Amino acid sequence: MTRKGIKHWLLIAMVTATGCLCAQENPAARPGAELRLRISSSSRAHHGSAPAVVWLEPQQGTPALPFVSTGHYTLLQKNRSFTPHLQVIPVGSVVNFPNADPFFHNVFSLFEGKRFDLGLYEAGSSRSVTFSREGASYIFCNIHPEMSAVVLALSTPLYALAGTDGTFDLHGIPPGDYRMHLWVEGVPQAELEKMSRNLHFASSPIDLGTLNVTIAPAGHMDHTNKFGQPYDTHNQSPY
Repeated sequence: MTRKGIKHWLLIAMVTATGCLCAQENPAARPGAELRLRISSSSRAHHGSAPAVVWLEPQQGTPALPFVSTGHYTLLQKNRSFTPHLQVIPVGSVVNFPNADPFFHNVFSLFEGKRFDLGLYEAGSSRSVTFSREGASYIFCNIHPEMSAVVLALSTPLYALAGTDGTFDLHGIPPGDYRMHLWVEGVPQAELEKMSRNLHFASSPIDLGTLNVTIAPAGHMDHTNKFGQPYDTHNQSPY
């Protein structure tokens, strides 16, 4: 991408509900092509689309764009939930995990992406993690099985989140060759890898139409605790 093109980038300051101040690139402000697609599943246990992200990995000969970001990111623990449920961040970013509940939490991730265990920490305190590798990290609480979140660390700003109808619309793609990747919550990694494909962008939009995916039924008891054991739902936690 030329220097002139880079100068057309805009940064939008966005204050999240958790008070995180972040700077995000406005993809619509970049000159370039467009990618459109939609995911659909008839196996979804409830209405609405699953959280999903599409991103483009530049291939050899296609310059990579820098992922611009300022400040730290936040996954708030409140009312036995993580907010936001899905967060896309640049590789190398720090995510804070403040506990805003009046009881203890124990945040951990032992699946895919970044593996960590923050241990037991009390109300009003916070701990942080640096996400140093690309990929999806599935976040849970060792005390409350209903709590879950996903942090997707990427090395490219060329990504888009699915809309409420499962539609992606990614603007401002510089000309070149890319590998398209998808992440859809509840879809096995093997199936996601089958949907990856190589794409060449010039100036015209690429519309891939609708991709059908098989999504596992939603539920919070489909993962183990940090010791690899089922949660003890018969014991009333003092936290």
